[in-house]
Amino acid sequence: MKIKIKIIVCALLAGVFASCESFLEEDNKSGLTADAYYATLEGIEALVNSCYTPMRFWYGKENGIALTETGTDIFTRGNGMENPPVALYNSDLSGANDPIEFYWTRFYSALNTCNAAVERIPDSPLAENLKPVREGEARFLRAFYLWHIVETWGDVHLFTEEVKSIQETATRTPIAQFYDQIFEDLEFAVNNLPPSSEDYGRANKAAAEAFLARMYLTRGEDALASRHARNVISDYGFSLVDNYADLWGIDNVRNPEIVWLVNFTADLVLNLELESPEDDILLRDGGNNSHLFFLMTYDQLPGMKRDIQNGRPFARFMPTAHLLDLFDENMDSRFDATFQRVWYCNNADNAPEGMQVGDTAIYATKYTIPQAEKDSKTYTVIDRSRTYDDNDAPRVRDRYVSLKKFLDPSRQTISQQQGKRDAFVIRLAEMYLIVAEAELNLGNMGDATEYFNEVRRRAALPGHEDDMEIAEGALDIDMILDERTREFAGEQLRWFDLKRTDKLVERVRAWNPDASPNIQSYHRLRPIPQAQLDAVTNKSEFQQNDGYTR
Repeated sequence: MKIKIKIIVCALLAGVFASCESFLEEDNKSGLTADAYYATLEGIEALVNSCYTPMRFWYGKENGIALTETGTDIFTRGNGMENPPVALYNSDLSGANDPIEFYWTRFYSALNTCNAAVERIPDSPLAENLKPVREGEARFLRAFYLWHIVETWGDVHLFTEEVKSIQETATRTPIAQFYDQIFEDLEFAVNNLPPSSEDYGRANKAAAEAFLARMYLTRGEDALASRHARNVISDYGFSLVDNYADLWGIDNVRNPEIVWLVNFTADLVLNLELESPEDDILLRDGGNNSHLFFLMTYDQLPGMKRDIQNGRPFARFMPTAHLLDLFDENMDSRFDATFQRVWYCNNADNAPEGMQVGDTAIYATKYTIPQAEKDSKTYTVIDRSRTYDDNDAPRVRDRYVSLKKFLDPSRQTISQQQGKRDAFVIRLAEMYLIVAEAELNLGNMGDATEYFNEVRRRAALPGHEDDMEIAEGALDIDMILDERTREFAGEQLRWFDLKRTDKLVERVRAWNPDASPNIQSYHRLRPIPQAQLDAVTNKSEFQQNDGYTR
């Protein structure tokens, strides 16, 4: 028996109610229903596996990155950014924002899929010893999606039962209830998942405990956050990679530092299966597209043409000057591991006189270089004064030091958008910094500094390990946020970090000249999609988040 079904279920608040039919494309040649299919061993396994899929619409995708990295203190819009309102917090950031509506739909659809798996597993034909494992996976993923929902939109609608028909009302669920459910699901996952899995990328106990540590830190449960993060450090065999740069080698993404990741693939056929039904260019495809977005347009300068090694430069996101200034490149190896400053000539046809293939064609720097010195060079110099003005506001948005961590030299052509790089969701380094932050909050400066310095020592250039350590009395929350920037820039954590520490408005106003005139305290939440507000019948009870007019 073969079944061909392509269905996106219109779950509660998971799509625009009036247009659900536009998402339905069904060719059921066998007559098999969803209930009948999920009652089979193949069906229930497929249901659990489908709980993982929505992560690939968030990680490594343009708008997932835009919502987590831009509009912070460390990234702003490049000249190619296609959703500037989330970077600028201007009046166009509203319930009409299409990418925000897209993720509302995806996260709520993911929540309903997880609910369905949790409900159906107990009566499924799975082996009895496998049922709690698969339920643990579904609960772990449900907690993961609930976190994104509640942190993005606040006290919106929470439901934990599978919804099979269109619902017309919604309620405001207190944030604390969201977290009660998150903790309940994660505790179940920790108690029932195996410590590791041969199926790489499948949720396991280590991932659940690491995410539990992150959640406890988010809610100010510092002792529990520290305890669980320490467990992840000591109990599962993880270790920090000796050299930070080695984390980003395209053939080394599966390394002992990675606690949990999202799988992608080099198989272009499999990547294309996740294309948007509407061919939404912002979704692109099922691959990891992060290699596209942080690169300046190097291929428009003398001596250069686009190649696989340097990447396809979409120039969507550019670093703030503050991000670059946070690194001491004379001691910290992460600067050169994170950023590209030099491009070598690969195009003799448009090279300046005296420049050969392999010579420096472009040099970008966070420092200001005297004009006479720049004029004396054969190559193009992009210094601070060319990229930023005296107040560090961008002068140009297509010439800048570029984040290179996500480059994918395994692509087959210079135009290929699909990348095979797995997306890191939780790394061991985060556990060290969670312990540091939690112990700092508890007033245990010795432990806080010890775990903080562990990350700093790994980042040190040879011979500078002692220079990178800080004294016990020097540590504060801003130092931890600065360290998290150096460690995790671009890894879709920054907006959540600033929100957790109540530093979003303060640091954006201080370090992001693009967004500083506009950001307000209410921007700690995103606007609820207007289409969802229009669809509910209890409009007086379920209204737009404060501060947004529509």
